[in-house]
Amino acid sequence: MAHPCPCGKPAEYAACCGRHLDHGEPAPTAEALMRSRYTAFTLGRDDYLLATWHPDFRPSALNLADDPPTKWLGLAVKRFEQTDETHAVVEFVARYKIGGRAHRLHETSRFVREDGHWLYLDGDIHPN
Repeated sequence: MAHPCPCGKPAEYAACCGRHLDHGEPAPTAEALMRSRYTAFTLGRDDYLLATWHPDFRPSALNLADDPPTKWLGLAVKRFEQTDETHAVVEFVARYKIGGRAHRLHETSRFVREDGHWLYLDGDIHPN
């Protein structure tokens, strides 16, 4: 049975973010990486999130399973800009609920491409 991809693109998970999370295919753009990272959050995939985080900024662990249960509601990409061959920014809004209370994360994320792989560097969170 086919499952829609959590990232919001009109595609099935296996043909969209599943290629990156489950089969190790590098994301072709920083936007694709950001979408796959959102999907990894929805699936509790610490391994993928850590693997796609630049080592200079990567935390030692995430332990998503220890966090309060999160219901992810959707992702909206506001802006994607590749500033040069190896740098890009993606502005997005991710909506979610914890304990029945709605939240939104509005972030402008920075990405770098090293050895043919896009990696998440860090981001600026916009106030609500």
